[in-house]
Amino acid sequence: MMMGDERMEVAFFDVETTVPTRPGQGFAILEFGAILVCPRKLVEQETYSTLVRPTDLSLIPTLSVRCNGINPEAITSAPTFAEIAEKVYEILHGRIWAGHNILKFDCHRIREAFAGINKPAPEPKGIIDTLALLTQRFGRRAGDMKLASLATYFGLGQQLHRSLDDVRMNLEVLKYCATVLFMESSLPDIFTENSWVSPNAITRSRTIGRATPEKTGVSADTPSPSTKIESHVESTAEINPFNMDKLEESLLSEVMEDESGSYSPGSSTTATENFIGWTDFLEPNEISVPSVSVSLIPFYRGSQKIQVLHDYGELLVCCRRMKVRFDISKKYVNKVGWPRLSFVVDASSDLCKILDVVDDRAQKLSVDSGSSSEWRPVVTRKPAFMNYPTVRLNLPTVIDGNIFRWITEIYQKESSTTEKLVIFSRFDVEELESLITAGTFVDAYFSLDSYDVQQNAGIRLVANKLIVHST
Repeated sequence: MMMGDERMEVAFFDVETTVPTRPGQGFAILEFGAILVCPRKLVEQETYSTLVRPTDLSLIPTLSVRCNGINPEAITSAPTFAEIAEKVYEILHGRIWAGHNILKFDCHRIREAFAGINKPAPEPKGIIDTLALLTQRFGRRAGDMKLASLATYFGLGQQLHRSLDDVRMNLEVLKYCATVLFMESSLPDIFTENSWVSPNAITRSRTIGRATPEKTGVSADTPSPSTKIESHVESTAEINPFNMDKLEESLLSEVMEDESGSYSPGSSTTATENFIGWTDFLEPNEISVPSVSVSLIPFYRGSQKIQVLHDYGELLVCCRRMKVRFDISKKYVNKVGWPRLSFVVDASSDLCKILDVVDDRAQKLSVDSGSSSEWRPVVTRKPAFMNYPTVRLNLPTVIDGNIFRWITEIYQKESSTTEKLVIFSRFDVEELESLITAGTFVDAYFSLDSYDVQQNAGIRLVANKLIVHST
C-alpha cells in the first residue's frame, strides 16, 4: 500500500515473547500477529501472522512454553525477525496501532527487535491502547482488565495467548464494551446503577478517612452499594464515554510541563501492571551498572527524548520500604489549575549509585544532542544533609472529562497481610494526603522519564505502583 492518508486502517497487533527467567535478561519475540481493520466497518482487510525464531533457542524456558505453548521445536524452521522485519514495518508504519497494553509492552518489544537488527523501527500515526481505554471508559468491571478477564466477562471463551487469536479477541472485546457503553449512555440513570468495581479492593472515603476492606467472595455480578465507582455516576453532560479526545490527549499528548520537567502518560511509563509483571522492576542491587545505557528515541512531532535502558529493555526500578520524608506536594499546577502530585522519600546508597550513573550518562547525551538546558540531578543532596539524600516520586495524572485523577496503582498493606488495591471514592487529593504521610514506608515501583523544557532538563521518577505500609 502507498504511504499517505489512505493508510487509515487500524493495525491491531500482538507479540508473543519469551518470559525472562532472570533480572535483565530481556525478551525475544516468538510470534507476531496483526490484522488491518477498517475503522468504519470494523472488518478485517488484511491478516498476517508468523512464528519467529530467536537467535538463541535456549531463550525459550519452560515458563514461556506454559504461557503460550510455543516450544523450540515449533519454531525451528520459522523465520528470524530480520527476515520478517520488512513485512512488519510495512504493516505498522504510518498506521494507527491498536492492542491490549501495547503502550507498556508490545510497542517496546517491536522497537527493541528493530534496534537489535540495526534498522529503524516503524512509527505509528496514533495509538489506541485498549487496556488504558477500557479501564478509563468501561471501569474495572472485569476485575484486573486483562484480556482473558474481559473475554471471560463477556463469555468469549479462553484466551489462547497466540498472537492472531488474541488480536481478534481484542477486537471482539472492544466491540462488546462499546455496545455496553453505548446503551449506558442512552439511559444513564438506569444502566449506571450496574457499574461495579472489582471486590478485591479497598475503598477510601474522604469523609470517613479510613480504608474499608471490601467483602470477599463478591463477584462482579453481585452488586453491593459500597462497591460503586463514583466517577461512573456522573451525568453524561459531564462525561461522555464516546468522547475520546480527552483520553487521547492523556495517552498521547504534548509535553506536560511542571517544576521538574515533563511527563507524557502515553510514554512507556504508563502505570499498569497487567501484562508486563512487576517482576520486571529490578531492585537496585539487581541492576548491573555496565548494562545501564541511554539513547534517543522519537517522541512527539519529530522531537526526541532520552530513554534509560538496562540491557535492551527499559530500566524499571523497585525499592522497598522507602521512608516518606515530605508529604504529598500539590504546590505546582498545570495550565488549567490541576495539581501536579509528588512526594519526597529517602534514597538508599544503592539507589543513589544507580541514579548517579543514569544522571551522568543522560546529561552527557543531552549535551551531545545539542541541548543547552540546565541539568537538574535526580538525587537531591542538601549541603547540611549530604548523608541523607532524597528523591522525588511523581504521580502521573490525567484529566478524564471533568475528572482529575492519578493513574498510579496504589495498594495498602497492613503488617504481614497481602496488599489490597485502594479504590478512592473520589479522586480527591485530601484522600491521598491522608494515606501517604511523612514517616510512612512505601514500596515504590517506578520508571525513569526524561524531560527538557523551559531550559531545565533531567530525569524524573514516575511511580507506576505504590504499596503503602500501614504499620
